Amino acid sequence: MAITYLKSGKPEIQRAEDDAKVRGIVESTLADIAARGDEAVRDLSIKFDRYDPASFRLSPSEIEAAMARVSARDLADIRFAQAQIRRFAEAQRACLIDLEVETLPGVILGHRNIPVPSVGCYVPGGKFPMVASAHMSVLTAAVAGVPRIVAAAPPQNGAPHPAIVAAMHLGGAHEIYVLGGMQAIGAMALGTSTIDPVDMIVGPGNAYVAEAKRQLFGRVGIDLLAGPTETLVIADDTVDAELCATDLLGQAEHGYNSPAILLTNSSQLARATLAEIDRILDILPTAETARASWQDYGAVILCDNYEEMLAKADEIASEHVQVMTDRDDWFLENMTCYGALFLGPRTHVANGDKVIGTNHTLPTRRAGRYTGGLWVGKFLKTHTYQKILTDEAATLIGKYGSRLSMLEGFVGHAEQCNLRVRRYGGEDVAYGAASE
Repeated sequence: MAITYLKSGKPEIQRAEDDAKVRGIVESTLADIAARGDEAVRDLSIKFDRYDPASFRLSPSEIEAAMARVSARDLADIRFAQAQIRRFAEAQRACLIDLEVETLPGVILGHRNIPVPSVGCYVPGGKFPMVASAHMSVLTAAVAGVPRIVAAAPPQNGAPHPAIVAAMHLGGAHEIYVLGGMQAIGAMALGTSTIDPVDMIVGPGNAYVAEAKRQLFGRVGIDLLAGPTETLVIADDTVDAELCATDLLGQAEHGYNSPAILLTNSSQLARATLAEIDRILDILPTAETARASWQDYGAVILCDNYEEMLAKADEIASEHVQVMTDRDDWFLENMTCYGALFLGPRTHVANGDKVIGTNHTLPTRRAGRYTGGLWVGKFLKTHTYQKILTDEAATLIGKYGSRLSMLEGFVGHAEQCNLRVRRYGGEDVAYGAASE
């Protein structure tokens, strides 16, 4: 395999050092919230957001006032986006049906899909107010039927961001808090005297938010580790450098640590894209952020053929994968590790982020190897049940169960089975394996 890096980002050892710093800060912060509750949350809000309201939870009148500050056009756009996301989420939900089957005469097995009782939805708002993240988490939870949906987002310029509040409310949030970062995640997961804890935390965020979710997993459920945005562009000479550079920088502007990678088998395209990125960075209004990400986390990888590109793409397992080649469907059929695919030059990540209808909360840091993104099914728990309706079935299953229990040395288990054999089969079975 002949793979050449025309540009690479920070060495892995430096990235590991950055991760270690984040872990330590998050650990101490969550411990502080657990110990001091609301007092710690308020101190963190003042420190990071310079925000000190009477209550972090918005009242109905405050929600109404925030929505009144959103223009009619913006509200219409939010409603349009939510209609697309709701339509796809409802179609996904319809695929998840309850099941009941008679596997043997008199033996009934089944499962039910039950919504998680309460969910905390985090909506990022650091450099950019991520209005779309409210659709992706709050609305999808509502389609799943979650009974209590809590939503939190940081303030913008000392106040709730009106469009985020509107998206949360229209999406179906039952409680809305103006809280950001680690303090929002900690408060929703751990609970305070004014915020009841939730059962699950979902939503994307920066490295600190992702680490807080990782450390809290087990105490609460999480959707996935959705950290800083990643994008991978897979391209050949059927497209030009402007498309590739625009799609890379369009995601690199998210933050200072957003990986953006070009994977190609065209040396000419690779070099032209590097030049085009330099040109765009000179005119892009968000160039300060995008340039830092591109410098430290950007890469251009040149492969000999499509098979090498496929193998490398699955190894990278990027959050967003933009495929622009003469065989897009071949990549769809053969790629196995990614967050979401965007196929063809007419399709792009920004549409997926904002409006097209699929969920934009996706696995990062190679988590696409073992999980997909947030979707309606993440808010549902599949619980099984069993029923034995006849004496004959109780006797038959009991005999097998008794012998298999004794195979493992579980005499008490065997006696649970034997009791049913005696009671419903009329057989005199003592401790030990039931006979045929």
